[in-house]
Amino acid sequence: MPTGSSGDLKSKDILSYVALGDSFTEGMSDPYPDSDSVPNGRYRGWADRLAEHLAVHVSEVRYANLAIRGRLIAQIRDEQVPRAVEMKPDLVTLCAGGNDILRPGSDPDQVVEIFESMVADLRATGARVVVFTGFDTNWQPVMRHLRGKIATYNMHMRAVADRYGCDVVDVWSMKVLSDSRAWNWDRLHLSSEGHRRLALRVCEVLDLPVDSDWNQPWPPPEPRDWRTARQEDLHWAREFLVPWIHRRLTGRSSGDGVNAKRPTLERCEPGDGRRG
Repeated sequence: MPTGSSGDLKSKDILSYVALGDSFTEGMSDPYPDSDSVPNGRYRGWADRLAEHLAVHVSEVRYANLAIRGRLIAQIRDEQVPRAVEMKPDLVTLCAGGNDILRPGSDPDQVVEIFESMVADLRATGARVVVFTGFDTNWQPVMRHLRGKIATYNMHMRAVADRYGCDVVDVWSMKVLSDSRAWNWDRLHLSSEGHRRLALRVCEVLDLPVDSDWNQPWPPPEPRDWRTARQEDLHWAREFLVPWIHRRLTGRSSGDGVNAKRPTLERCEPGDGRRG
């Protein structure tokens, strides 16, 4: 079993990076500034931003992103991990299990068993593997009751990371993400600013130099009266919560018919990161 990370990423002439996961890693809801000209309105997200940042410090970065919105952890294991293993990348980011934990009746103990099998396969390739804790949902009244389940999964996941020598991005402790401005209107996906800050946090874990602070305090929020807040809650329930519940009841997924945005290792240019 490999132990420890695979060394300084900046010392490599050519670096291959594969991102695995669901909508969190696909990049929703962080569109590229020129997304109207990109087929299917491709999202950017923290993983693209990380690859762009790596390309500033490494001569050549080859990047694939296999993440697809709505994917459950077993689907990520069956669909994405074998492809990543075939690519034999230097670096893998893996965030999985969130969609499972959100489902009523899900068992964090069972979810983490699948998670460990994926980590074992990825680390066996010699890749440096970065994993992510779940978010603290205390700021979100509708999902606050999930804190215990998420915390349990986080503890199991950390134990797996210790056994296999993975880097851990402790998203739970990122209190800066408890601000609503870090989130899209659906309250489930990070905003562009949230993705930017998370990318900076991952860079910190990977010991990559950055010129911004992910933990920089937010400016004072604009005042809102209770009527505005109530209207926003009703809009959210109508436009997001009800359709989300309907998909769960009908066995459908937001990722049905969606393909990976970067299915193969392709060169990533540092200039991409300067587009916004």
